[in-house]
Amino acid sequence: MSEKNKAVFLDRDGVLNQEMGDYVCKFEDFHVLEHNFATLKELQDRGYMLIVATNQGGIAKSWYTEEQLAEMHAHLRKLYAEHGVEFTDIYYCPHHPNFTGDCDCRKPKPGLLLRGIAEHNIDPAKSYFIGDRERDVEAGTAAGVKGILINSDQPISEILDQIA
Repeated sequence: MSEKNKAVFLDRDGVLNQEMGDYVCKFEDFHVLEHNFATLKELQDRGYMLIVATNQGGIAKSWYTEEQLAEMHAHLRKLYAEHGVEFTDIYYCPHHPNFTGDCDCRKPKPGLLLRGIAEHNIDPAKSYFIGDRERDVEAGTAAGVKGILINSDQPISEILDQIA
């Protein structure tokens, strides 16, 4: 049996790009936090897969489209790739309970993380989820992953000591 992978799951808004206080609906408002390039490269070099798990309820609200979201994610991948960082996957929940009803993927539910764990042969016990909301930590815990709560836009380097 092959050895399982380890991963750092990352929330998007407030962790990888600037927190706007509400949904990032337009590409012009999508500002990548450049202070995390070197830290994520270090985690990747330490053998961690980097996987984004983000709620994007603005899609359900028709505030932006999946095509606009894809443009933001392509930009995110491109900027990080220029610094040697590759995201293994980007998962998003397009639902919102007031518009589409309940789902299994909207954090604090663990669906996005469980999908990544299954698709990429990840050992949850060796993995982490970095987020700027309590719901991120709750989703991590429910998936068997250690959640690390940071402040919005806080450099990930400041919590690097919490990752083995």
